[in-house]
Amino acid sequence: MVDPLTANRTLIIAEAGVNHNGDLGLALKLVDKAAEAGADYVKFQTFKATKLASAGAKKASYQIRTTDAAESQLAMLQRLELSVADHQTIMARCAEKGVRFLSTPFDIDSLALLTETFALSEFKLGSGELTNAPLLLAAGKSGRKIILSTGMGSLAEVEEALGVLAFAMCREAEPKGRTDFAEVLLDPAVWPVLAERVTLLHCTTEYPAAVEDTNLRAMETLRRAFGVKVGYSDHTIGEAVSIAAVALGASVLEKHFTLDRNLPGPDHAASLEPDELASLVNGVRVVERALGTGIKQPGAAEVANRAVARKSLLAARDLPEGHILSLEDISVKRPGDGISPMALWDMVGKVATRAIAEGEAL
Repeated sequence: MVDPLTANRTLIIAEAGVNHNGDLGLALKLVDKAAEAGADYVKFQTFKATKLASAGAKKASYQIRTTDAAESQLAMLQRLELSVADHQTIMARCAEKGVRFLSTPFDIDSLALLTETFALSEFKLGSGELTNAPLLLAAGKSGRKIILSTGMGSLAEVEEALGVLAFAMCREAEPKGRTDFAEVLLDPAVWPVLAERVTLLHCTTEYPAAVEDTNLRAMETLRRAFGVKVGYSDHTIGEAVSIAAVALGASVLEKHFTLDRNLPGPDHAASLEPDELASLVNGVRVVERALGTGIKQPGAAEVANRAVARKSLLAARDLPEGHILSLEDISVKRPGDGISPMALWDMVGKVATRAIAEGEAL
């Protein structure tokens, strides 16, 4: 089987996230719709609420808008947990429907569940984990491929996160301090390892994100700075920004989706509905075909049009045998099946070896 994270196509992650609202039946319907839309992955979130948030943790402003404002973040997360049995049922449904299962762990035990218990070959870390060194270290030691979102982060913070991953991937010892993560990146040998195992996603961490805050060019900044695969996690409304990201070279595209944007819950309002997800997948595949090889040469369909659209050198008037050609003797007209107009000045001074009628190709 081709490794989906190295295949030469944009991988589309349909982000179910917590849009199942804690309902296994709803989660399974999300799997079905992701598969029907043609997504490569359907992604959920794996966490234990009590390990993710403290009792005093506040909700984000978008969560307050879309859920019970009086409810704590911890209580909200507890409603949205998926059990181990839920994961197994969802993964079985993914296998049945032909869409790959992916999840985001938010703590080390959840990471172990995905990589050791379920033996997943890849996982996604959310933007909130960009500075979570213990989880990054465990992720790097897992031996799996890692998709890492970089929302809310600076280039320096992304570099330090890569340093943690590189240390975990390439060093046997435990880190003694923060400087270990900077020093390991000075070793040229770690960069091919990162390029093989890590994909960075540019992201704007707001739900929904405003188009003017998107800054898609940062995706190319990440690619140039670190030499790894890059992609985009899209929190904007609609499909346009996702399509633009693919045109700019995103190797991975992540987009939230829901069965119904009007459902209660923190992420539904910023998500695509199933028909929109299908439209996005189709649009991405169209862009992929349009991107081509990057080699500037005429396509097969264009070659036949050369003679019709281009021009040749023709006699501008009747020319007798032995006539010495001047610029005034030559016209440039269709069809383009004769001497190229690029050779116009080369023809000046040549002698007509026979009589040439006006309009006849030279």
